[in-house]
Amino acid sequence: MDDLNDLNDLNDLDDLDNLGDLDDLDHRILSALHRTGADPRVAGAARALSRAGEHGALWLAAGLLGAAADRPRRGAWLRATALTAGAHVVSMGVKRVVRRPRPAHVAPRVRTAGRHSFPSAHATSATAAAVAFGALGAPAVAPLAAAMCLSRLVVGVHYPSDVAAGAALGALTACLGKRWMTKGCRG
Repeated sequence: MDDLNDLNDLNDLDDLDNLGDLDDLDHRILSALHRTGADPRVAGAARALSRAGEHGALWLAAGLLGAAADRPRRGAWLRATALTAGAHVVSMGVKRVVRRPRPAHVAPRVRTAGRHSFPSAHATSATAAAVAFGALGAPAVAPLAAAMCLSRLVVGVHYPSDVAAGAALGALTACLGKRWMTKGCRG
């Protein structure tokens, strides 16, 4: 009989009501991380990261700096920067299709360029940069990208699922373009 109950529990996973549970979890995680911004130092750092990541600006600047500093692999750095920009553009397109509203149950700590939250374009460009620039030997980008992703929750403008989807989209974009990015790469 217990086996039958276990099967019924598995069938419950197909129930659309469980999506409400995931939505509730999204809200609760966001609320908890948003509360960390009550510390002015945390809020200030999160706001600074959010501003720096607007439209992928931090990552585009880092890629161009890499291209200027690493002349033998300039082309690879420029292609990595193009992949990062491309990932950002794709995330904006997905955002226009999905049109998920930004969280309303927490007060945002920054202004946003748009009304829609899924996926997080900050997370998309940050993760694309971490993967692409990491492939070129810049592993320090990954922790900064992770901080950028978390900042979007602390400032209250994305749900965790927005950030996770953005990070997955950024990683996928960079991985798909890695061969193109490193073609003819020396060093």
